[in-house]
Amino acid sequence: MVKITDVARRAGVSPSTVSYALSGKRPISDATRRRVQAAVRELGYRTDDGGRSRSGARAKVLALAVPMRPGIHVPVVTQFAVSVVTAARARDHDVLLLTQGEGDEGIGRVTETGLADGVIVTDVQLQDPRLPLLRSCSLPSVLIGVPAEADGLTCVDLDFRAAGELCVDHLAGLGHRTVALVGSPPEVYVRRTAFARRLVEGFTAAADRHGLASSALPCGTGRDAARAVAERLLRDLPALTAVVVHNEPLVDPLIKAFEQLGMRVPGDLSLTAVCPAPVAAAARVPVTSVAVPAAELGARAVHLLIRKLSGAPVPGTTLLPPRLTERASTAPRGH
Repeated sequence: MVKITDVARRAGVSPSTVSYALSGKRPISDATRRRVQAAVRELGYRTDDGGRSRSGARAKVLALAVPMRPGIHVPVVTQFAVSVVTAARARDHDVLLLTQGEGDEGIGRVTETGLADGVIVTDVQLQDPRLPLLRSCSLPSVLIGVPAEADGLTCVDLDFRAAGELCVDHLAGLGHRTVALVGSPPEVYVRRTAFARRLVEGFTAAADRHGLASSALPCGTGRDAARAVAERLLRDLPALTAVVVHNEPLVDPLIKAFEQLGMRVPGDLSLTAVCPAPVAAAARVPVTSVAVPAAELGARAVHLLIRKLSGAPVPGTTLLPPRLTERASTAPRGH
């Protein structure tokens, strides 16, 4: 069976360009259109190969795109996957996992073969290369994440900008005047991953609003990375008394690194995190945190996708408000 990805490869274009050329939903140059049409003829490509959409039958399968890219924290991916599978099974649907790291070929294959009725997309970038295909193809989709231009898409996510602001508001309310953000690994920002970029925006905006001295640094994972970033922050910000962590596996190593450098948590340094609640509660010092509600996000995404499949109206973007839980890692400055 010839797939849209085969046509794209033959024509030297992306699957989304093939979709545009065949559907006419976006302007395509005449030269590109001719290459696509030639590839279609050469390969004998036919749309709707499986005939499922003609018959009205459904696969009762939802695809879940979870690209395994550098900087991805596998336990978080697992939480989202489990939540989607649980919610889908409650609605009598199975889940097909798509783990291709880049591009839209996996989604293109699912669209053309009829293997799934809809797709849930994770690790959304601000300018995500999968968006043109999602906008042009017939496969209903829901994004866990919000790109820069969300028109015509269905998105759900934690309001990460508000989460960054909430952490800084809490620390400023405790009297802290110098704060730092220890963020996700560098490659996450290089990809312009939406949730990471938006949290930095919220952190910076709140620090400026409160008139705080601040710094935001990306950081890898592990003890060596934690030690290096702690040393740099104390060197660059000698008055540092508060830190926000947006890097789940770094929570415990960072607390230990600061302690080894003579900074007690929370006596000398208050620390907050944006991470799953169990991680914050189980840290060597239980951490004040904004929870990443993976289970709720997965269930919401499935609910929205099932509604789209039934033809019911759905909101364009749903942002879950952040909630901060105070634990032992934060205290008034100089406490």
